[in-house]
Amino acid sequence: MNTRELADYLGLKERKIYDLVAKREIPCTRVTGKWLFHRELIDRWLLEHAEGLGTTPAAEPPAIVAGSHDPLLDWAVRESGCGLALLFDGSLDGLTRFARGEALACGMHVLDPPTGEYNAPAIRQQLPRQPVVALEWAWREQGLILPAGNPRSVAGLRDVAELRFAMRQTGAGSLVLLEQLLAAAELSMADIHPAGPPRRGELEVGLMIAGGDADAGLGIRAVARQLGLDFLSLARERYDIVVGRRDYFEPALQRLMGFVRGAAFREQAERLTGYDIGGLGTVRYNGP
Repeated sequence: MNTRELADYLGLKERKIYDLVAKREIPCTRVTGKWLFHRELIDRWLLEHAEGLGTTPAAEPPAIVAGSHDPLLDWAVRESGCGLALLFDGSLDGLTRFARGEALACGMHVLDPPTGEYNAPAIRQQLPRQPVVALEWAWREQGLILPAGNPRSVAGLRDVAELRFAMRQTGAGSLVLLEQLLAAAELSMADIHPAGPPRRGELEVGLMIAGGDADAGLGIRAVARQLGLDFLSLARERYDIVVGRRDYFEPALQRLMGFVRGAAFREQAERLTGYDIGGLGTVRYNGP
């Protein structure tokens, strides 16, 4: 729902909705400058604020990591034998699934331009007053993935305005970052020429470029390295894993976190390139 539809749904004025958003007291998502509200999360929010009701134990979330794709996380989950399933379809999609209890954890990298923070503002908006934590996974290099040899001599975002650009889907952290990078370069999405429908992962972006179906796209250095493509660094971003405080101690997550403390994980991060895992496990957000 948009702001007006939510106001009608709750029987409130739009001004009150904006006030709740500003105070981070209602679950919401900002997409291309507009506030959107998921009906299921709003219904849950209403129940959490209801008076005179008994408490019902929440169902255990399935052993799934949702959110944004990360090659290092993908590798670690498989190599650790932790038993977690992966459902990568974008940071904000993962956060919504996590909030609905459809995933045990969520991987995300969403920049909040007003504060310059990664992830915490989005978590507060979607999960106000929820006992969740965001643990640092890694800092990653984000930039332009380009064909091998950079045949168009791309030196920055301004050089891709007339090229075929592999886009990401709404809700992807890379799309949020792209909007900010374009604004800093005094460009907008209107200056970008999409190469076909949005791709649902950075690997898909890289494969489009490797196959000659796009001239450029935004992604991480590790994907460019895996596919033998050129890479132009534009930003350094933090990827976090969001999990309930209690669920952090589930056997699957504990096995994963035990594995990533070993030498094999460090060596893989070095092989993939573009990762800084020095702060792995640092608590970046701790809900009330």
